[in-house]
Amino acid sequence: MTEDNASAPPSLVIEGHEATIRLNRPRQHNRLEPDDLLVLMGMFEAIDADRAIRVVTITAAGKSFSSGFNIGDLGQARAKEIPDFEAVVNRLEALRAPVICALNGGVYGGSTDLALACDFRLGVTGMQFRMPAAGLGLHYYPGGLRRYVSRLGLSNAKRLFLLAETVGAEELLRLGYLDEVLAPEDLMPRAKALATRLAGNAPLAVQGTKLSLNDIARGVADNADLAARAKAVSQSADFKEGRAAWLEKRVPVFRGE
Repeated sequence: MTEDNASAPPSLVIEGHEATIRLNRPRQHNRLEPDDLLVLMGMFEAIDADRAIRVVTITAAGKSFSSGFNIGDLGQARAKEIPDFEAVVNRLEALRAPVICALNGGVYGGSTDLALACDFRLGVTGMQFRMPAAGLGLHYYPGGLRRYVSRLGLSNAKRLFLLAETVGAEELLRLGYLDEVLAPEDLMPRAKALATRLAGNAPLAVQGTKLSLNDIARGVADNADLAARAKAVSQSADFKEGRAAWLEKRVPVFRGE
């Protein structure tokens, strides 16, 4: 089979401090099947358990990023006790390491929220976005609504959910859904450069700050918790290394300790 007509579960590749998850059903525009949710949940658990991983990139095969969850299989997912889509996306958002979403093409339905759960979103020229819930008679789940509002603002969330209109790449950039719009051939090199930069920074500082920022965005931040994270990082070996490297005018070598 060629890449354009292949159909397989998501794959995970780990190289040094960087992990890459790829959706592998281009024949179905990388539609997520019930079993894929179980695979993704297992990958997220494995990534969090591996302290060497400092950054994660999610992308897809073919010309689309993802057409979302196969809603025709909702009953099958429940019958097989597979985690629901909201739980998987919430788990992605909670990953210790920062996550880059490299959107290689169109993104639709639940996968628009999957991308929002990531920390950075890179898109390509010509890509399209659509959240069709209102046109399908669906009231979206709480976690997805919260992410839309906290990341894009209430007015933009209402526009995207209630109108269910198709939106192009430049408009997604204006709305703040995308951080950058790139030519297709530049997408993965840019994602790699961003991953390398993130992996080179102090992991405890990056991970602690990510968690604190997400807590603030959800409205659940506790000042004592934020202060405790900041204190723990300030007492780390990485902070001592960063300070020493600055004084010595050299590149720091962080160990996540």
